[in-house]
Amino acid sequence: MQQEQVEKLEVIGARLRQFRLEQSITLEEVAAQTRIQARLLQAIEDGKIDQLPEPVYIRGFIQRFAEVLGLNGTELANAFPVGASIQLIRPRWRYLPAAQLRPLHLYLLYILLVIGSVSGLSHILSRSAVQVIEVDNAPSAQQFPTPKKTEPRPPKQSLDINQSAEISHASQDGKPVQVGVTLKAQSWIRVVVDGKTEFEGVLPEGTQRTWVADQQLIVRAGNAGGVLVEFNDQSAKQMGAPGAVEEMTFAANPRS
Repeated sequence: MQQEQVEKLEVIGARLRQFRLEQSITLEEVAAQTRIQARLLQAIEDGKIDQLPEPVYIRGFIQRFAEVLGLNGTELANAFPVGASIQLIRPRWRYLPAAQLRPLHLYLLYILLVIGSVSGLSHILSRSAVQVIEVDNAPSAQQFPTPKKTEPRPPKQSLDINQSAEISHASQDGKPVQVGVTLKAQSWIRVVVDGKTEFEGVLPEGTQRTWVADQQLIVRAGNAGGVLVEFNDQSAKQMGAPGAVEEMTFAANPRS
């Protein structure tokens, strides 16, 4: 798949360079209109896939690059593969001759099914019995002394493990984390709320979305320069440079 992506990128990049030179347009002019760094546009024209981010971002860059030159960006972007196709394989047993399924085979299959069902039922009943015994033998709360109350330790301030991301932001007074996202340009977005991925996909320009978390909220963008984030009604802030992959973490501080 990677070799196919390299070959396709070389063909597409050569076509984009040809149309750009015919119109006497510089890479800097294309970068200003697409908000994609000139070095990434140069890598696309040269077919250097090792200098570019994930294939899904490359497809978006190709589309914007082509549209600036007056080409069909969607058609050209779809020519670049981003993943392997899935082929459905029909089960061969459905096409076996009926003569091969003899009564003896059916009888053996029936016995295996009965044995499997009995074994599964026995396993379930044994687990239920063990759970009942553990509950009956559980010590009562009176056998243990009341633990002393200790002051909770303040949580350690976590840093994002991604080198391109910023330090996590913390809300004041233990309020829930509320993050608003506004798209100045199309970008791939992933939002993780309290450890669960709530959204992952491409949002078009002009989209406004808001997510709320109890403890932590993480926003990752493929085109950081086109994404504005607003944390708990604070001033909106641009995530990073156009075409850059950035991640920001927002966390709630417990009340003191």
